[in-house]
Amino acid sequence: MALISSLASSLTGMKVAQAQLEIVSNNIANVDTKGYTRKTAAQSALVASGHTMGVTIGNTQRTVDEGLLKNFLTSNSLSNSLSSQRDYMSRLDNLMGSTEGQNSLAANVGNLQSAFETFSTSVSSPASRYQLLTDAQALTNKLNYLSTNIQTLRGDADMEINGAINQVNSLLESIDELNTEIVKYTVMNREGVANLQDQRDNALRELSSYMDITYYTRDTGAVVIQTTSGAMLLDNEVHPLSHTALAQVGPDNTYDSGNIQGIYADGVDITAKITGGSIGGLIEIRDNTLPSLQSQLDELTKVLYDEINSIHNQGTAYPNMPSTLTGSATFIAEKDAAGNDIYSQRLRIDSGDVRFVIFDTDGKQVDTTTLVGGLKFGEPNNTLNDMMSIMQDWLQNTVGLPEASVAMNGNGNLVIDTGDSNYTISIIDEVSSNAGSAQEAVGLSFSVNGDNIYDTTAKGFSDFFGLNDFFTTNNVDYIYDSKVLSNKVAVGNNTVTTWSFSDSKNGFDYGEINITKSMTIQDIANQINDNAELNTHLKASLIANGDGYMLRIESLEGAQLEIAETAGTGILAKLEMAPSNCGYSAAIQVRQDIAENANRIACGSPDFDSSKATYTINAATNNIANKLASAFTDSLVFKQSGDMAKTTTTIANYTSTFVGNIASITNTAESSYEYQSALTEAISYKEAQVSGIDIDEELSQMIIYQQSYAACAQVFTASREILDILLGLV
Repeated sequence: MALISSLASSLTGMKVAQAQLEIVSNNIANVDTKGYTRKTAAQSALVASGHTMGVTIGNTQRTVDEGLLKNFLTSNSLSNSLSSQRDYMSRLDNLMGSTEGQNSLAANVGNLQSAFETFSTSVSSPASRYQLLTDAQALTNKLNYLSTNIQTLRGDADMEINGAINQVNSLLESIDELNTEIVKYTVMNREGVANLQDQRDNALRELSSYMDITYYTRDTGAVVIQTTSGAMLLDNEVHPLSHTALAQVGPDNTYDSGNIQGIYADGVDITAKITGGSIGGLIEIRDNTLPSLQSQLDELTKVLYDEINSIHNQGTAYPNMPSTLTGSATFIAEKDAAGNDIYSQRLRIDSGDVRFVIFDTDGKQVDTTTLVGGLKFGEPNNTLNDMMSIMQDWLQNTVGLPEASVAMNGNGNLVIDTGDSNYTISIIDEVSSNAGSAQEAVGLSFSVNGDNIYDTTAKGFSDFFGLNDFFTTNNVDYIYDSKVLSNKVAVGNNTVTTWSFSDSKNGFDYGEINITKSMTIQDIANQINDNAELNTHLKASLIANGDGYMLRIESLEGAQLEIAETAGTGILAKLEMAPSNCGYSAAIQVRQDIAENANRIACGSPDFDSSKATYTINAATNNIANKLASAFTDSLVFKQSGDMAKTTTTIANYTSTFVGNIASITNTAESSYEYQSALTEAISYKEAQVSGIDIDEELSQMIIYQQSYAACAQVFTASREILDILLGLV
């Protein structure tokens, strides 16, 4: 019996040694295979009926530290998120140029400032005018270029998200298939589970590069995968992700407003639950970083636009004085019974008076009057229609220009036309109706729907209508934004305030909401979106901006929008609701006729000659040119935009801060990525120490198993020889 046992033990010993040698050989052969882990198999005694019958070998096991694997997945996810952000910010930084670079935005602003300063001292010089025009166009082109490329980067990120989601879905399908195989092999007690688990871990590693994940393993051996925020990706089945990228992204396209589609799983938007991996980094770039920078660029553009235009509107381009002035501001018309356009909005002059001066081709005054003191414009006959009627009557019947007209064109822009190119018009804001009064922008109040509640205030008559702008845009004011606010703080007043909405397609007051004391901007947005009269024409949303949100109300039809307070007052002013800056940097340009003729740049305004009691103007007058130059050195108010807080500074300083902000974000992204990448590599190295193949160790094991095999073979040979002898004796 002992001899039989010896034969069995030696035979099983050889088989076990052979199996161990095969495992070691596979380990050595896969030393450079990515994701391959060291395999081992435990040996145990084979006992039958209380007697040892040799040895047996268990199933192949992996040498894996699950804690290290999960740490790697987390670190790898963050590393890839930072990598995406670094790559996109590097691209933007290259487009922007350094603060010292000659092709940078800061240099363009500095060049325009210098051009205005030179122009102020030599307004009669054609060279200074054309240099000013060249530098102004260079700046607007740069602003257009940067805005376009910021949106291109956002579009690229959105498309890249689409591609990454396809990869995620493919990986989830692969892991699901591996789960099925692992469960089947485990139940059937088949070899190969360890290799399948290696393949699954490799897929998990790759998946973590696209998004932040966490997982746990069921008793069956299958893994369940979620995002770290709890969105289910794989349990008993795959929960595939879906996303439709925009063909073209614009400044007004945001995820918050629903213009950019979210990432969905089982019909639920899980965008906010993806915070890591390349997808998380791309979401951050698309929805936060780049929109923040776009809003800063638009704020810079809008302040520049408003400041230069407000000054330029005070001046006159002599000797190229216009006989026709066309405004850039758009007004909404309503129809009377006969189908004629009526402009019933009310305009009130709160301080000063508006002077109109008619000059002949020699620059001599032909006639002059004022809007309030001379033409008696005022309440209750102070609609835009009233204003246009009395101005036209004055031009035709008092000045003697029968072809003159004052009316709104088809786009809702005010047009003042003398009807005779030999007679030009100049508009001057003065502190009183008396001829020769000091020039100062008049104060205005405006009722956007013609009721007796004045919704907005402004400075400067010509600037209000945009009659002599230096910069123009083709923007339609179909979006209104508030200032940055908390979405949890009540914004109402003690009395109920009613907002009424009008636009160029649906007319006046087609719907309204009531704002009570306890309402937040989220409540206001909900009221608009839940209102059946409004939600077919308007959409309201909260747009993340820095440490708060802007209330955004936009026309779904892209129509010129107006918001009026028809009961109660103060909420529009409290929220600073106004036409959005969104997209200004993409659309700003030098006014077309100025771009064609630099002599149309205003350098001065008419002076009053007290000895003759008339207004005069000459080509050397530079009071407006001086103000234009000082616009770049005066401290101006910039609203909060993204992570740049509300500030009072110069245009040049804001520009430098903006460019520096991009460089700072880029450097932070680079250094953060380098640190996280090094940490990920360190974890990977530690994993390799635990799970990887050590050739020396494997060779040592091979020698041991070879010797074991040889010893078992000798025992087997000796036992067989003894058995043969015994059989021979029998």
